[in-house]
Amino acid sequence: MDTSITYFEHQGTTNTEAVLRLVAARAATLGITQVVVPTTGGITGVMAPDLLAGLKVIVVTHSTGFAEPGRQEVPAQVVEEIRSKGARVLTATHAFGGAGRAVRRQFSTYQADEIIAQTLRLFGQGTKVAIECSLMAADAGLISVHEEVISCGGTGRGLDTALVLHPSHTQTLFELRVLEILCKPRKP
Repeated sequence: MDTSITYFEHQGTTNTEAVLRLVAARAATLGITQVVVPTTGGITGVMAPDLLAGLKVIVVTHSTGFAEPGRQEVPAQVVEEIRSKGARVLTATHAFGGAGRAVRRQFSTYQADEIIAQTLRLFGQGTKVAIECSLMAADAGLISVHEEVISCGGTGRGLDTALVLHPSHTQTLFELRVLEILCKPRKP
């Protein structure tokens, strides 16, 4: 199979629309119906259902309390707007940052989940985010682990990475397979 990988010159929000267009095209080619998209403040989450029309879109937010105790970064009215466009919204504990992060903060030592996250960041922050969000969506039952999925990620805000995955649940992480890299930033 002859496919190409798009390498963006830089990471971040300027790539978001291009990522979503690449995802839509590759999903059509492969017959993929499930797409996972992260959103921090909601902008990407609002864009995704429009550019991925006809696909099952799962928008994953930061966990409540990620930036500040008790606060969700995506305003409730934005969550409703995303849902009104037909996407599902998932807010849950991060697969690579739950209890292990609490142990690190309390005892200044890393746990396996954060070591895995740091290892995935060798391929870029977006790669880590795409894999983590797919695990979270599978654990919530919002994507099937029996079908290929395209999962997106970004660095800070916006999208800059997309992967075709055979997804897995967090408890079976090592069964997850990255089948294709659609795009990623070349430089940090």
